[in-house]
Amino acid sequence: MSELAVGLMSGTSIDGVDAALVEIESAGSARLVAFHCEPFPEETREFILRVITEGRVHNVTILDVALGEAFARAAAQVIEHGSVTSAAVSVIGSHGQTIWHEPGKATLQLGNPAVIAEHVGIPVVSDFRSRDIAAGGQGAPLVPIADAMLFGGTGHGRVLLNIGGMANFTWVPRRGSIDGVVACDTGPGVAVIDAVTRLIDPAARFDESGARARRGDPVDEVVDELLEHPFFQKPPPKSTGRELFGEEYARRLVARVKDRRSGATGDDCVATALSLTVRAVCEHVERWVPPNEDADLVVSGGGARNPALVERLRSYCGLSVRLFEEEFFDGDAKEAVAFAYLGWLTLHGMPGNVPPATGAKGLRVLGSVTPSGARSP
Repeated sequence: MSELAVGLMSGTSIDGVDAALVEIESAGSARLVAFHCEPFPEETREFILRVITEGRVHNVTILDVALGEAFARAAAQVIEHGSVTSAAVSVIGSHGQTIWHEPGKATLQLGNPAVIAEHVGIPVVSDFRSRDIAAGGQGAPLVPIADAMLFGGTGHGRVLLNIGGMANFTWVPRRGSIDGVVACDTGPGVAVIDAVTRLIDPAARFDESGARARRGDPVDEVVDELLEHPFFQKPPPKSTGRELFGEEYARRLVARVKDRRSGATGDDCVATALSLTVRAVCEHVERWVPPNEDADLVVSGGGARNPALVERLRSYCGLSVRLFEEEFFDGDAKEAVAFAYLGWLTLHGMPGNVPPATGAKGLRVLGSVTPSGARSP
């Protein structure tokens, strides 16, 4: 018997809340029913960034409730788009908005689950990362379980690459099993590209269609130097975030480009940031994915909408590169679907982590469950 689940995700790009209504029949079957993106108003986005950089307790608590309300709106909207009622949905899996992630030590995602459960009337699974960290893991990446069970290749190996604010990949030898899975963050996705774009043009949110990167000429010497950072050399499991690849990192990249190339333009800086993302991805895949001539690379996330980035992947990476939507559904919905699936796994007492991907001591049921509300005795 199938069940409906909602997945809620807000990534390091801080664009808004992605909500997916998913029909799940078994641990190896999930179908996207409806997808909705609830954009963050600019003042909310600025508030999130301010909390990340300043971390005042008062602001953290206020933002936690405000994000809970935003996540609840997104859940209600996607349920409406799916033409079902809340009573028909078994669980909401809510990743929350990451405010701080220190791999293997501590993690904090906001978006109060009690607020979501109260507003929508559905049990909420949240705080997925903490249990994995308690078990000695990085707490990330968590999407590999969905990559392995739902999106791997049938009859061939596949690299599932998600380029959000950060970039991460999952190597799946065959769909339906976590045996042999390799996964980790590769470094910045679009977060540094976006931050560099805003530094050279404060009116721009991001590099629309990769136009600036196309016009620019990357400074390869700078990319070579940046890739010497210990994070890029470290083997999986590993994860990262804005704590390392954030606004300050973007400022240093721009300064280094202008120091290395006399007369460097802002577009050269954006092109260098894009080259960093692509080379980090491809070098990780080349280093850690076993040779497999039939394998393909399937791209999702905000970076998949940047044609300059995808073209550079195709020219630099040794695998056939395809967009996630060419085989499945809108790639923007993929991570929200994954957290609907993770919530469903928790509801059924099934583990959601992949120990080789996170470094945890073993399989663990993830998250905390917030009931839907008071019931009559």
